[in-house]
Amino acid sequence: MSIALEIISPEKLLLSRDVDMVVVPGTEGDMGILPGHAMLVTSLRGGLVDIYEKGAISARYYVSGGFAEVTESRLAVLADDIILQSELDEDEAKEALGAAKAAYDATDLTDGDAYRIATDRLIAAQAKVDSLPPHHAHL
Repeated sequence: MSIALEIISPEKLLLSRDVDMVVVPGTEGDMGILPGHAMLVTSLRGGLVDIYEKGAISARYYVSGGFAEVTESRLAVLADDIILQSELDEDEAKEALGAAKAAYDATDLTDGDAYRIATDRLIAAQAKVDSLPPHHAHL
């Protein structure tokens, strides 16, 4: 039994195929989605979407955030920004993290909206660095 997976970015449909399981980075923690899962819509934090086929991870995508919509037979990942893990750029990821840290440090923490935006940006940037492929493990 499989689940129909669709990964959608603001620009296009990136992936549409049946898979065994998907693990998504929910804001409350990672969630494994299998066929027959309860229906839900959840927000995503920055992190990796792991796609499982034949008992192993067949693909990994970094997402900066977005939403996941789950039915018993389908998972739609609607990502703000998404890229194959193998295509992540180490220099760009480090630069984005530095910029996010600077923006956070400059944020008026008494402004709830500004604080939330700066925090979300910092979490996504840190997740991008943390998601670099294993050959970048020296970070």
